[in-house]
Amino acid sequence: MITQLFVVAEAAAEETKHNPILPIWQEIVVGTVAFSVLCFVLMKFVFPQMEKTFQARVDAIEGGIKRAETAQAEANELLEQYRAQLAEARTEAARIRDEARADAEGIRQDVLAKAREESDRIIAAGNEQLSAQRESIVRDLRAEIGTLAVDLAGKIVGEALADEARTRGTVERFIADLDSAGTAGRR
Repeated sequence: MITQLFVVAEAAAEETKHNPILPIWQEIVVGTVAFSVLCFVLMKFVFPQMEKTFQARVDAIEGGIKRAETAQAEANELLEQYRAQLAEARTEAARIRDEARADAEGIRQDVLAKAREESDRIIAAGNEQLSAQRESIVRDLRAEIGTLAVDLAGKIVGEALADEARTRGTVERFIADLDSAGTAGRR
């Protein structure tokens, strides 16, 4: 029996001797069926799932790019708004500064005008006061000079000049002569 088995195996081995370049046709059929089943499973289940995943990644990337572009556009718009507001604020600050300078100059001119008016008023009051004091001093001096002149004349003449009207007239003439001599000397 063992020999018979051995003989059958040898016979089968001789029959299986074939060309190594050409495969056995049964193996080609089995390989083709297995490859077809594998391709069917891949095309039916795996490739659609991979396509969905790939499309989701593409959408995420493109969506991210679009969101980034939108965010960049919004940022640029906000930047332009801020720049416009900043330029407007600078213009407003310059206008306020110019108004303040104009107001300060107006206030300065008002203060100077009031100071000049006050100064002129004080000078005028001082001049009036000086004129009044001068008149008072001149009157007092005339009266005193008149009295001294009458006393001196009375001592020179040797008699008392008692007549008031005559005395006053003499004194007035004397002072008028002094005034006219002083005025002529000044010219």
